[in-house]
Amino acid sequence: MKIIIEKPLDGEEEHVIIKCHNVSPELLAAINTLKSSVGHLVAYMGNEIYKINPSDVFYIETVDNKTFLYSETNTYETRHKLYEIEELNIKDYLRISKSVIVNLSKIKSLKPSVYSRLEAVLINNERIIISRQYVAVLKKNVGL
Repeated sequence: MKIIIEKPLDGEEEHVIIKCHNVSPELLAAINTLKSSVGHLVAYMGNEIYKINPSDVFYIETVDNKTFLYSETNTYETRHKLYEIEELNIKDYLRISKSVIVNLSKIKSLKPSVYSRLEAVLINNERIIISRQYVAVLKKNVGL
């Protein structure tokens, strides 16, 4: 396999071209990794605008038509809808209810809850509920 890296011309958008005979599972994984490399999320706290690294976000929640990003110590508001963030395919982000996306790398433990739901304890000891509709997808993603 030959790999060529070229600098784009001034004003030209960065892009990736893949020439292959077959699309293997490994190639699909590499493509998904490239697609999920979101640089940052734009968020607001008061009158200030922040660029938040997606790996710093513990979970994202929509409350009263407002979307909030929760980090270890701060809460930010974003203008993105939950489905828009989900469409970014950010590594380790998974929807766990109609109103919450969690960063799987921030989950410390899982335990059963009532009505076939799960409770996730995050590494900052915050607790969030995984709806029963999303339990199977979560278990698949964490290897249970």
